[in-house]
Amino acid sequence: MAVPARTCGSSWPGPVRTARPWPGRGPRPFPDPRGPASGPARPLLLLLPPLLLLPLLTAPGASAYSFPQQHTMQHWARRLEQEIDGVMRIFGGVQQLREIYKDNRNLFEVQENEPQKLVEKVAGDIESLLDRKVQALKRLADAAESFQKAHRWQDNIKEEDIMYYDAKGDAELDDPEGEDVERGSKTSTLRLDFMEDPNFKNKVNYSYTAVQIPTDIYKGSTVILNELNWTEALENVFIENRRQDPTLLWQVFGSATGVTRYYPATPWRAPKKIDLYDVRRRPWYIQGASSPKDMVIIVDVSGSVSGLTLKLMKTSVCEMLDTLSDDDYVNVASFNEKAQPVSCFTHLVQANVRNKKVFKEAVQGMVAKGTTGYKAGFEYAFDQLQNSNITRANCNKMIMMFTDGGEDRVQDVFEKYNWPNRTVRVFTFSVGQHNYDVTPLQWMACTNKGYYFEIPSIGAIRINTQEYLDVLGRPMVLAGKEAKQVQWTNVYEDALGLGLVVTGTLPVFNLTQDGPGEKKNQLILGVMGIDVALNDIKRLTPNYTLGANGYVFAIDLNGYVLLHPNLKPQTTNFREPVTLDFLDAELEDENKEEIRRSMIDGNKGHKQIRTLVKSLDERYIDEVIRNYTWVPIRSTNYSLGLVLPPYSTFYLQANLSDQILQVKYFEFLLPSSFESEGHVFIAPREYCKDLNASDNNTEFLKNFIELMEKVTPDSKQCNNFLLHNLILDTGITQQLVERVWRDQDLNTYSLLAVFAATDGGITRVFPNKAAEDWTENPEPFNASFYRRSLDNHGYVFKPPHQDSLLRPLELENDTVGVLVSTAVELSLGRRTLRPAVVGVKLDLEAWAEKFKVLASNRTHQDHPQKQCGPSSHCEMDCEVNNEDLLCVLIDDGGFLVLSNQNHQWDQVGRFFSEVDANLMLALYNNSFYTRKESYDYQAACAPQPPGNLGAAPRGVFVPTIADFLNLAWWTSAAAWSLFQQLLYGLIYHSWFQADPAEAEGSPETRESSCVMKQTQYYFGSVNASYNAIIDCGNCSRLFHAQRLTNTNLLFVVAEKPLCSQCEAGRLLQKETHSDGPEQCELVQRPRYRRGPHICFDYNATEDTSDCGRGASFPPSLGILVSLQLLLLLGLPPRPQPQVHSFAASRRL
Repeated sequence: MAVPARTCGSSWPGPVRTARPWPGRGPRPFPDPRGPASGPARPLLLLLPPLLLLPLLTAPGASAYSFPQQHTMQHWARRLEQEIDGVMRIFGGVQQLREIYKDNRNLFEVQENEPQKLVEKVAGDIESLLDRKVQALKRLADAAESFQKAHRWQDNIKEEDIMYYDAKGDAELDDPEGEDVERGSKTSTLRLDFMEDPNFKNKVNYSYTAVQIPTDIYKGSTVILNELNWTEALENVFIENRRQDPTLLWQVFGSATGVTRYYPATPWRAPKKIDLYDVRRRPWYIQGASSPKDMVIIVDVSGSVSGLTLKLMKTSVCEMLDTLSDDDYVNVASFNEKAQPVSCFTHLVQANVRNKKVFKEAVQGMVAKGTTGYKAGFEYAFDQLQNSNITRANCNKMIMMFTDGGEDRVQDVFEKYNWPNRTVRVFTFSVGQHNYDVTPLQWMACTNKGYYFEIPSIGAIRINTQEYLDVLGRPMVLAGKEAKQVQWTNVYEDALGLGLVVTGTLPVFNLTQDGPGEKKNQLILGVMGIDVALNDIKRLTPNYTLGANGYVFAIDLNGYVLLHPNLKPQTTNFREPVTLDFLDAELEDENKEEIRRSMIDGNKGHKQIRTLVKSLDERYIDEVIRNYTWVPIRSTNYSLGLVLPPYSTFYLQANLSDQILQVKYFEFLLPSSFESEGHVFIAPREYCKDLNASDNNTEFLKNFIELMEKVTPDSKQCNNFLLHNLILDTGITQQLVERVWRDQDLNTYSLLAVFAATDGGITRVFPNKAAEDWTENPEPFNASFYRRSLDNHGYVFKPPHQDSLLRPLELENDTVGVLVSTAVELSLGRRTLRPAVVGVKLDLEAWAEKFKVLASNRTHQDHPQKQCGPSSHCEMDCEVNNEDLLCVLIDDGGFLVLSNQNHQWDQVGRFFSEVDANLMLALYNNSFYTRKESYDYQAACAPQPPGNLGAAPRGVFVPTIADFLNLAWWTSAAAWSLFQQLLYGLIYHSWFQADPAEAEGSPETRESSCVMKQTQYYFGSVNASYNAIIDCGNCSRLFHAQRLTNTNLLFVVAEKPLCSQCEAGRLLQKETHSDGPEQCELVQRPRYRRGPHICFDYNATEDTSDCGRGASFPPSLGILVSLQLLLLLGLPPRPQPQVHSFAASRRL
């Protein structure tokens, strides 16, 4: 009798279907519940109930196709292995290339990479580079202090008395919407000529400095004009520094008043929206102006804090958070009768970008209710600061309280927690317009070494949430020379277009005294900074001697990378540093945690580890061996590491002293030779100084050839190592064409191309016409196939990359190829290295047909298929039974390579779960694949369109009709505050439309930084042939899977699904948008870090008498009426307002 087939929703036995029996002849292994590695499989017959055993019997004379037995599929797998190996042996030319290298042994030397010597040399070079900047910084800081000490304050100074180049002046004058702005008529503004400078990626003027003043600071104030007066003398010091060190980039003095003077002069990069740049909020200034901080922010959310005042508080807290760096720790709590954290953080946490984002989002949820309880707020804050069981800064300790006012001084709390030592500073902020007595708030700040500030309106937020840094700078100033230590920052984006930089910072102190015998001045004047571009540091590291998978990296005390090949931020926020942790730049494991800790502690070390690495295209995971070597960079907070694979211990150095041979090999680079010798792509490296770069490789090759006709490979303007190796590899790969490729018929084996790529930078593709479809990177070190082939033994298959959102491959209009590559391992004496990768490009359609034949019962491609007669019993195969049997080759990343289903050919290169989700899940559940999830913190996402839900403009209090009818309201503080905000909003439209970060950015369409979750799959622990069943009731499927030896392929044979009732969850491989790992959990297990080695938070001679005073803004009825008329008549205000900041009260 015929074996009954399975039907969807039916029970056994069902209708007869001779084409698909259930199951095959004889006992078939069933997967052990413990997994494939737990022991021998149990026969399926023993697991089935007696009723189901009947259909398994096969009566004489019955005809049917059965699912192929395990030994049959193993036979198919061997045939596939042999076919692949045979083609690669004939056309790949691995053995022949080895012989070519040995035949040319006199043309190169084998050099050794000695990790310890290499890393120490690079660390020393970086130290020397930075030390030159340090010397320039010290000259600048000393000069600034001398100039300011000698300066005589002028009360009657006027704008026309000061000549300077206003960096924002040109942008203001060119404003098409503005009138003849006030600056246009000022004779004090210099007009300069600029010339393009590639070092700065900008137009500069080396004869002058430029000045940038924040938009919300009045340029004509006495304080600012005196600041401009004495800092003008710095110009000559800047120029002299550049004369001594022409490699210096931006030299900057950031003043505590907000003035920035930088050299050389260049126009300011004005954004399309309001320019919110303030040097005092830059990461480098914050780090240089004070020691690390432990800060607790407490916010009064009692019932009296409502409407506009609460919104001002929320904005103030967010601005306060922006003054903190990764060296600081913070927590935020709200209080009324009780105090509670606003977020999930129950203790101080590092003030990094992601933690601050959590705080900012949580603060928006604060609601005003209850009564004011200062005691609850301060007790909570002191308890937070006294918690010694957590990681924290252990330096400046402070409490920042935002409130609308109150009567309680909570003296008992201060006596209990802070007196008499006063180790915690208290800063109080009176927010909003009100008539409360501010004396208690002033008293709290003055008796606890802090400062009292008022924030009556939105215009006062930025200045008053950053001036506390002046107070924290007092102990530094009083410490004198001891505090004059250069600090190096995290990586951040330069505001003037230099790219990623680090900055050396040095504080500048006020050395003046008010009179004979008076106390020493304790004001910090500002911070001096000198930028170092990351590219300049990278140039000190070896590039091409380390091989494609070797690299140098550096980290700071936070574990953030300064150098790393994976440091590639897609977009940057000027307001935040680029903080990529070493454990996020690589795939984290225990060994790397240990290495990171040792580097942060400033130790030397070496360790060989087995670890996981992502492929360059981030589609694959490889398990590899790497050697890590690290040393500290002296006089800095950085540590340098070197990573080398074992096969990169040695490298080739060409020795082409024979000029005739140079010319002979060089001729094989000429396009005229491509038709016979194959097309040559050359890596776009810096072979010579005068070589013009180009993204088009044909054009780059043309530029290269033109230059080589003028200079020799031994020219001093050229990198002789790179040039000689390039020319040597040109000749060696040409010999491969001559010995192997030229005499072979690629069509016989359905090959589209053969190729070879080398460490020297040559990629040769044969025949020449195949170069038209070659899409791999011409730089082998940046080609995924090249790097993966070096890390893997055997043949590495790489199907064309297909995105699930894109249309399928169009096989009819274009020939699609599958790359197969393998590394050439060369043994010279006892030295082993891998200087090249060779491979073939398979014709997808032809090999799909060949795949069906090799996985069939045919003994040869030309032989007819064995027929299954009425009296015979046959096993299904991948050719005859392709309607019932699915046969595929999947690579180690889970991507489809070949299929016996014609309709799946256009899906080659897609993640297999998108092709057959049910089967891919089964392969994953049976340990054929393992999953690795990680986060990309450097991704860029398209901006989200702003929501329009009918909400009022941000931060605006909307009065009721009753308010308008009440005369008392018109003279109240609320009306004054409202008009301030309306006027501010009309002038600075972005306050109502965009986030300040966006205002500082460039175009409105700019992408924003985001986190993407990445998922990669790689082969699991199963290596043997394996049969299993996808158990889904009547919709169950048999499948067989087996790894192909010496390849990165998995051969899978499965029954095609009969119904869709068993649809399982689909495995996802595509990168997805994410919020990242749960921050509330991460802070419970913080990564190891160390703060700066120095801390200045106390000095016995500090004068705390200057602790803030109330500033009142009594509303004038005349002014209010004028403002109201202005608003009603719709008269546009001037485009450049003169907004007075609290900094105007600062007298130097």
